[in-house]
Amino acid sequence: MDDIDRLRRLTFNQTDGDAHAPEGTALDWLEPSLDPKTVALVQLGALVAMGGGAIPSLGAVTDAALDAGASVSDVVDVLVVVLPIVGTARVVAAAPGLALTLGHDTDEA
Repeated sequence: MDDIDRLRRLTFNQTDGDAHAPEGTALDWLEPSLDPKTVALVQLGALVAMGGGAIPSLGAVTDAALDAGASVSDVVDVLVVVLPIVGTARVVAAAPGLALTLGHDTDEA
């Protein structure tokens, strides 16, 4: 399936499986072509944008990014990059939780 077909399916909320697809391929079109590091960093940005900055969620996505080769700078850069789009309040709310997931005590600040 090409990218235009993928975009069409997303446009019309056709995210369920294809009943006529061979076994195990019904949802293959939902697999990203991005590398795991990029996927995790994008997910972190989306989590911050949605206000889902609970420490367990941030920890899981941050761990996935670090395990995939992201640096701490990459993780912090996500907050800097999404700041103008999601706003200061969302980034400031997420920053302490992110600091804790990276092993930094926010009380020292």
